[in-house]
Amino acid sequence: MIPLLGLIIGLIIGILIPYNIPKEYSNYAAVAILAALDSVFGGLAASMNNSFDIKIFLSGFFGNSLLAALLAYIGDRLGISLHLAAVFAFGNRIFLNFGFIRRKLIEKNTEK
Repeated sequence: MIPLLGLIIGLIIGILIPYNIPKEYSNYAAVAILAALDSVFGGLAASMNNSFDIKIFLSGFFGNSLLAALLAYIGDRLGISLHLAAVFAFGNRIFLNFGFIRRKLIEKNTEK
């Protein structure tokens, strides 16, 4: 529940305080946001599996975001689209976690 609450609070802050990210930083921001969303979905899945740990969630949230932005930066310096590897990895994990969450919700609702 904590990851979902954090996501909602972040969305509200993002809507109320508009900020335009400069075009030269868009790749970094995109992969960092995708990494953060991966952590949120992973936290939701762990919560539904009764294995949520706030330390693991926070370290993954910030660590994955920073690592993804760093990969995008290194890729820019090398002249390759290294950020696409992070997009693929995090996108894949988001869909896997979403599938797990969906199955858990369906199982929970069919038991009633």
